[in-house]
Amino acid sequence: MLKLSRRTLLKNVCAAAALLNLSPGVLLAADRARIMKKIPKTGEALAVMGLGTSGTFDVDAGDLGETELYALMQAFFDNGGQLIDSSPMYGNAETVIGKLLKQTRNKGGLFAATKVWTDGKEAGIAQMNASMNKMGVSVMDLMQIHNLRDWRTHLQTLRDWKDQGKIRYIGITTSHGRAHAELEAVMQSEPLDFVQFSYNIEDRAAERRLLPIALDRGIAVLINRPFQRGGLFGAVRGKALPGWAAEFDCASWGQFFLKFAASHPAATCVIPATAKLKHMLDNMAAGHGRLPDETMRRRMIQYMESL
Repeated sequence: MLKLSRRTLLKNVCAAAALLNLSPGVLLAADRARIMKKIPKTGEALAVMGLGTSGTFDVDAGDLGETELYALMQAFFDNGGQLIDSSPMYGNAETVIGKLLKQTRNKGGLFAATKVWTDGKEAGIAQMNASMNKMGVSVMDLMQIHNLRDWRTHLQTLRDWKDQGKIRYIGITTSHGRAHAELEAVMQSEPLDFVQFSYNIEDRAAERRLLPIALDRGIAVLINRPFQRGGLFGAVRGKALPGWAAEFDCASWGQFFLKFAASHPAATCVIPATAKLKHMLDNMAAGHGRLPDETMRRRMIQYMESL
């Protein structure tokens, strides 16, 4: 991982903030009220913009105190971030998160989420204990079954752990459209607190069944891949952001895509991943101000389809 001198680190933080503050039309998170959504099962309020760690946090877990990743984590909390989502599948990510959390200020609202990604009850228990140790949390806010792997076995363990107070919420995830039918069946038959899947302005398959089921059954939804793995930026490269985007406090294409995902009535939290401070500041700004209503969402879709 790139190490920065303290002077360079502070300079980069200030430069990124100045870039966003001075560019025409760009909004910093602090300029608008933070958008909160309620977890259906409890009514607990959660900031709509979270942080994914797949790929971006799988780095050398050495001294992280003078790296851009540390500045990114601090900016996340300073701009109202809460939910950080990880997994044993993400290499060193859980360990890196734990080390950064020890050094980060202003993290009282932390909502820690990770996953179990293995086969068998005992292996799952060992892996979840290791994850909690790596992330440095005594109670995991959300434990999810990653990509439905051995979900029947792990779901019983998660229920037991929730009863014991070791975890607060339980969920299941998928990143694969081909698994939607199985995920739908689980959502219909099991008392889940959270579900996580891909949804963005281009890939709206989840609108057909998964999002309506989540609304109907009171399941919180984490949205992954809101940028379609970066593909959405390619579609708008060289294109000016439409002026009407300002009507929902949107000042960049990144905010356009994030606010679309976050504005679905079933969406609880969107978890974009980034390793760049300037992108973190832009992402967090999307979690403040207004969200598009249904009429505006249709306009956003039509605009993207016209490009």
